[in-house]
Amino acid sequence: MNFHIMTLFPAMVEAVCSESIIGRAREAGIISVREYDIRDHANNKHNKVDDTPYGGGMGMLMAAPPVCECFDEVVAGIPEDHSRLTVYMSPKGKILDHETVKRLSGYDDLIILCGHYEGIDERAIEEIVDEQISIGDYVLTGGELPACILVDCVSRLIPGVLADSVCYEDESIASGLLEYPQYTRPYRYRGKTVPDVLLSGHHENVAKWRAEQALKMTEKYRPDLLEKYKNGD
Repeated sequence: MNFHIMTLFPAMVEAVCSESIIGRAREAGIISVREYDIRDHANNKHNKVDDTPYGGGMGMLMAAPPVCECFDEVVAGIPEDHSRLTVYMSPKGKILDHETVKRLSGYDDLIILCGHYEGIDERAIEEIVDEQISIGDYVLTGGELPACILVDCVSRLIPGVLADSVCYEDESIASGLLEYPQYTRPYRYRGKTVPDVLLSGHHENVAKWRAEQALKMTEKYRPDLLEKYKNGD
């Protein structure tokens, strides 16, 4: 899987995507993450990529030419036989969920556009964007952090990024329920002990306990998920 991030702040994306599991997956060549600086396509002395919006209003708007020309650079480097999708991280988009993540993980190349200021000239969005995705009903200063979140959650589904598919198949949300509580040493801490069933060595009882706890946790914290789970959605 190849991620192509179009941004005004490539160093910000690089810093996040160079650490932990994603960083190791990049080093191993399992995934590729490349940042493209939209300012490289400003074509003016001061590398200006924004301007005031027509019709007035607060703030500045990213202009269409540098965005579209940056996109042309990205596409020029992608083999013709690769499947690709261009995503714009935007509060106007559909809220990111696990089903969307699974679908996106099936592409060879994912191009992610990061907006800034008051957004991007609509003509650029119409010209290059296939899909808009939001990470929640709130507004950030730019699309870089949402882009990193998208890279992280999609990468986890790429074979070889995690040690075993069980690492993501049984986790919260992916299974349809929240994950059961987990414990490690010490056995007793501040008056609280590990549930004895987890020390029993009885795999069937452990599995049953975990299934029961997953239902309880979901009912307590995310009853909306439990309703969808029961309805088979």
